[in-house]
Amino acid sequence: MRAFPSGDLLDVGCGPGMMVHYLLGANDGEFRITACDQSAAMIDLVARGLREDDRVRLHVADIADMPFPGRSFDIVLAMGVLEYVEAGRALREIARVTKPGGFVVATMLNPFSPYRLFEWGAFWPARRLLGRIERLFGVPEERRHRARKSGIHALPSFELVRLMRESGLQPRDVLFYDITALVPPFDRLVRPWTYRWRYAPERTVSRRSRRWLGTGYLVVAQLPAKTRVPESAEREVRVGTP
Repeated sequence: MRAFPSGDLLDVGCGPGMMVHYLLGANDGEFRITACDQSAAMIDLVARGLREDDRVRLHVADIADMPFPGRSFDIVLAMGVLEYVEAGRALREIARVTKPGGFVVATMLNPFSPYRLFEWGAFWPARRLLGRIERLFGVPEERRHRARKSGIHALPSFELVRLMRESGLQPRDVLFYDITALVPPFDRLVRPWTYRWRYAPERTVSRRSRRWLGTGYLVVAQLPAKTRVPESAEREVRVGTP
């Protein structure tokens, strides 16, 4: 963000707008913010939290087919969205709307962390199995254990970095966060009593040996200043009403 104290920023897959509201309250720069999500309900939630003087453009849009001209944004945020889409296609579209020299910040759950391996390989399957057993024994539905399929397709960091490069982006930094050796459900019991997440969040991130313990990671990439943009990026498209 320091490279762009102001500019055009896109929050794609914005959800209820947590990053939008954080940026509006930050004092380290003024951005012209655009937020989009494929869910109209999420965009409605973002709109409800805005004041009349908040200059934010809102769009209902698919990350793989965004209604913005090429080279539109200095910064593109894709936080917590790439796990739910075809990442390669989404990254190509993100690269299309990024200005040459602009930055892309993307997050992804870390499928190789002990937390995710245990959560997806043991914890949730065990809850589903327990729910089936409870059904056989006549436990009321509202009291049964359950775990819905999430639709998450998390990529390891090397795979996301590769897809970024193929889309024309140059990864600059990879940071793993939420460093923990805890696994579900024990993390829920221990975390409220540990001080790291509350008072020392810097201890929950790593680029070094402990990075494999991160439940998620963040990649900062840049579109080279001298970039040949495909003709499709130059097309004129109709931009939705803010």
